Amino acid sequence: MATRIPKTPSTPPAQKPAGDDGDSVVLERRPQKTAPPQMYQVVMLNDDYTPMEFVIVVLQEYFNKDRETATQIMLKIHLDGRGVCGVYSRDLAATKVNQVMEAAHQAGHPLQCVSEPIA
Repeated sequence: MATRIPKTPSTPPAQKPAGDDGDSVVLERRPQKTAPPQMYQVVMLNDDYTPMEFVIVVLQEYFNKDRETATQIMLKIHLDGRGVCGVYSRDLAATKVNQVMEAAHQAGHPLQCVSEPIA
């Protein structure tokens, strides 16, 4: 018994547009517009138990502030109830908050630190 291969219907050959020799390639380069990343401010909150000196040390160690700037931020936290420690991308701000909270926990202080998006 002979096996017959079924006949496939013939398709018409693809037609090239008039004037196209098949060698041309057109690429368009469109400039990509990327928005800058959302920035977050790290805010330290005042409490009645964390020593001022500890806050200054934290600002110097984790936010690279000099003694004078750290003291000014600490006084703002003390007087206004909150103070901005720095502005960072979301991931870096979250890391800074975690570092501060861990340092406060290790030292036995109830210091609170949060990150907030900048509007």
